[in-house]
Amino acid sequence: MKKITITIDGPAGAGKSTVARELAKRLGYNFIDTGAMYRTVGIAASARGIDYKDGARLASMMEKMSIEIRQDDDGQKVFLDGRDVSREIRTPEASMGASAVSSVPEVRAGLLDLQRRMARGGGAVAEGRDTGTVVFPDAGVKFYLDASPGRRARRRFDELREKGMDVNYEKLLSEIIERDRADMTRAVAPLTCPKDAITVDTDGLNAEQVISRLEELVRVKTRI
Repeated sequence: MKKITITIDGPAGAGKSTVARELAKRLGYNFIDTGAMYRTVGIAASARGIDYKDGARLASMMEKMSIEIRQDDDGQKVFLDGRDVSREIRTPEASMGASAVSSVPEVRAGLLDLQRRMARGGGAVAEGRDTGTVVFPDAGVKFYLDASPGRRARRRFDELREKGMDVNYEKLLSEIIERDRADMTRAVAPLTCPKDAITVDTDGLNAEQVISRLEELVRVKTRI
C-alpha cells in the first residue's frame, strides 16, 4: 500500500474539515487540521491580550504553549495547554482571529514544523489554505474545494445552529466574504489554488458525494 500526503485547500466554509476528516478515516490516514491550529493560536492571543499582528509577542507565547490534536470515537479534540478548546475554536470570532494570526510570519513558522512532523512518512490528509502551496508543496495528491459565499455561509450557519449557538446568517455571510478578502490578499502565504490541484466545486453536492469523489481519485492515484 502506497501512502502519500494529501492536501485539501479552499476558502472558509467550503467543507474542507468534514471532507478531510472522513477521507483520512476511510484511508486509515492521519488527519492534520491546520485551521484548528491557527484558531487555537488566535484564541490564546486574545485571552492574553496580545495583538494579532505582534509577531514577537506571538512567537514568545507559542514557545510556552502547547497545542495537541487528538482523534477519538467522537471526532477530533483540540487542546490548548491541556484544556479542551474544541468548541471554542469553532466560533466566528475564532475564525477571524485565525485569519489575522495566520498572516504573521512568526506564527506560520512556528506551526510549519509541527504540521510537517505530523505528516512524516506519508499517510496524512492535511486541510487548510496553503497546505498544497507552502506546507506540502510535494504532496502526492492536491485538492482545492470551492463553493459560492452564500452556500458556504449557509453550511456554517447550519453547523453552528446544530451546536446550539445563536448565529445570524447575514452576519456569517459578511464575515465569510471578509475572510476571503483577508486570506487572498495577505502578504504571507495567501489563499490560492495550487497549480497542480484538482478543483472540486461543492455547490450542489453533499459531503458524502464530495468525499466519495476524492476517495476514488486518491485510490486510483495510489492503487490502493
